[in-house]
Amino acid sequence: MSDVIRQRIADGAYPPRTRVPSVLQLHTEFGIAAATGQKVHRALREDGLIFTEPGLGSFVSRPLTPADDAPQD
Repeated sequence: MSDVIRQRIADGAYPPRTRVPSVLQLHTEFGIAAATGQKVHRALREDGLIFTEPGLGSFVSRPLTPADDAPQD
């Protein structure tokens, strides 16, 4: 599921500093459980693609670069 949001960031559908779907919105759009939505947000945060502002939501922190898709050693 994080791949979908990652692709939207790469495609520019979610440019830097724009809000990404909340856990509830992910549930509504994809029919996933809240815990799965939280895992999506956590994975994107760990990759540095989004940041979360308590009470405001989660936002794109940077665009994807080709290096993000490079194999990890």
